[in-house]
Order: sequence, then structure tokens, then C-alpha cells
Amino acid sequence: MSDGSQISDDGKIITIDGIDTYYQDVGEGEPVLFIHGSGPGVSAWANWRLNLGPISQKSRCIAPDMVGFGKTVAPENYEYSMTNWVKHLYGLTQELGLGQTTIVGNSFGGGLAIAFAIAHPELVSRIVLMGAVGVEFELTYGLNEVWGYEPSVENMKELLDIFSHDKTLVNDDLASLRYSASVAPGIHESYSAMFPAPRQKWIHAMASETSDISKIKVPVLIVHGKNDRVIPIGNSHKFFELLPNAELHLFSNCGHWTQIEKRDRFNALVLDFIAGGSNTS
Repeated sequence: MSDGSQISDDGKIITIDGIDTYYQDVGEGEPVLFIHGSGPGVSAWANWRLNLGPISQKSRCIAPDMVGFGKTVAPENYEYSMTNWVKHLYGLTQELGLGQTTIVGNSFGGGLAIAFAIAHPELVSRIVLMGAVGVEFELTYGLNEVWGYEPSVENMKELLDIFSHDKTLVNDDLASLRYSASVAPGIHESYSAMFPAPRQKWIHAMASETSDISKIKVPVLIVHGKNDRVIPIGNSHKFFELLPNAELHLFSNCGHWTQIEKRDRFNALVLDFIAGGSNTS
């Protein structure tokens, strides 16, 4: 991977509390956890394939499929909640013996990063938030479409149009690939059980208390696309106001996919942040 190009989907499996958890683990050095978003057909590899290669040149990059996503199948009658996702992530850090780590969270993953930092501050050295949930906001048309997805290639293509500002990124091959991932055995059943209507309540369920957010003292890099149609840019402004050691970077001509649409700048920002940030806790 010396050229820092796209990695292959060649992950590992570790068992956490009885759940076979699929994850990517590349590079050496200080650990960086990458937590994906909550779109249909999403996985760690789909979310981070353009980022793990370059960033793993300087760090150990670990990107799990959280329970219910990708190749990490939820047990029968599993209760999807931020508390249980935090527990799952904590189990991963313990099984891998990570100690303090940087957490990079995309959308849903950003909200999870915040909740994890509140629950386990001793395990977090830095945080990167990208178009993150985790604060209260009004359900957007885009997020409602994402969480209400019904499987078809055409519906997936419409969702990809919502995710991206640069429409050249969306083509029939990508739509077919993500559609196929969204209808893998058990995946849509699991996904439709996560965020049923009315969906505003799930935004509330994933939001942390503002008083708890303001107690997070570690350095935080907040990244958001100016043209994001899924998560309002106001979320990032809220985080910037609440977090005492934060910096905010906004990309013009960019939608919800900052790590894809602005991948080179995003990768450089994260590498610089990891190298230059200091733990002030």
C-alpha cells in the first residue's frame, strides 16, 4: 500500500460479546478508529476505502462494521441503540487492546464518537466529526430518504444523488454495487428495523446532552460539506460552539461525502490533525 491508494475489502473478524465483528485493520502506529455512517448498503470499506490507505501510512487504522451494518450481523432480537453501539465499540477497543485512540466519525459515526467519548473519556485522544449527528436537529428530507430506503437500483441511485454534490461520482455501477450490498441476506431487514418512522425520534435518541458534550476536552476537528443535504451544516456549528477545543473546516462544492468528494484534502487534514493535535484532558 505504499502508494496510499484504495485498499481492498480484505478484513478480519473478531468476536465481541458473541457478535462476529468484521473490521479493517491496516498500518502501524498510533490507533485511529474509523466509524462509518448509517446509509443503506454502507460498510467500513465502502465508507473509508479512499482514506484508509493514505492515513495508514502514518497510523494504525481500524474500521469496523458496526453491529447491523456491512458484514457484522446483529443477533436475533438485538436492540439498536446508541448505548448498545457504544458497548460494541468499547468491546472492540478492549479486544484489540487499543488504549487511547483517535476516533473519526462520519454522520451516525460522529454521533457515536461523541457518545463514546462521553462514556469512556480515558480511551479517546482526539475526535474527527464529519457531518455528524449527536445534537438535536429537525429531520431533513435527505436523512428521511436515507433511513426510509426501500431496495431498488433506482432508489439507491437517487440516494447517491442526495449524498453527493459532485454528480460525476454517481453512476450505474456504483448504484448497482451499493444496491447489492443493501439486499445481502438479512441486511435490509436489519436496516429497516433501525430507524422506523416517525424518524425524528431517532435523531433525539442519538443526541448527547449538550452539558456532556461541552465536557469533552480533547482536540476535535469538525468537517462538513457546505452542500450537505443529509445533515444540516448547523450541526457542525453547534458542535463548534459546545466543544472547548475544536476547530471547524467547511468545504464548498461538497455534499455529505467529504471523505470521498474532497478525499485528498480530507486525508491531509486528518493526517495533520493527528500529528499536530495534543491531548489536553
